[in-house]
Amino acid sequence: MNTSIPHTLDGLFDLFLQRGAALYLGEAVTQLEHAEQCAALARNEGASDALIVAAFLHDIGHLLFADHAGGTDDRHEASGAVLVARVLGDRVAAPIRLHVAAKRHLCGADRGYAAKLSPTSVASLAAQGGAFDIGEQAQFLLEPYAADALALRRWDDLGKVPGGEGIPLEEVRGIARSLMGA
Repeated sequence: MNTSIPHTLDGLFDLFLQRGAALYLGEAVTQLEHAEQCAALARNEGASDALIVAAFLHDIGHLLFADHAGGTDDRHEASGAVLVARVLGDRVAAPIRLHVAAKRHLCGADRGYAAKLSPTSVASLAAQGGAFDIGEQAQFLLEPYAADALALRRWDDLGKVPGGEGIPLEEVRGIARSLMGA
């Protein structure tokens, strides 16, 4: 079941207010808690405002599908990036579009990384096409926002802690609003 498609900044953030209380698939945090934690991890590492907002919004594509189930590839990175690009442009949307590819890259490039994935991430990796081979890894690194996507991917993996530190939605909305005025 699709929810209404947001076309404004407030619409993007309101989607988290409407649907963010749902548990993040296979994890002990909600979609909203995961988003807030990822944004905090980005800020704690000195990320740009655009990347902090991308970290918050990276899984917005999951919120479009009420019947989303783990182990399937809903292409949430693509649908989310399209929504975000319309409102905030490519500097926010590109890391979102690339965060699944970043996981596939890291799994191919670093055996230790794959071993640390949660069971849900392992299942989704298989549905998303598995680890990149060496040629796909090289191609990924040519993407203009590859470094941002790799950072986002690592925050995505870490932002699943019950009770973990996060940046409140309204604060991230304010950061996003300032990006629009820049």
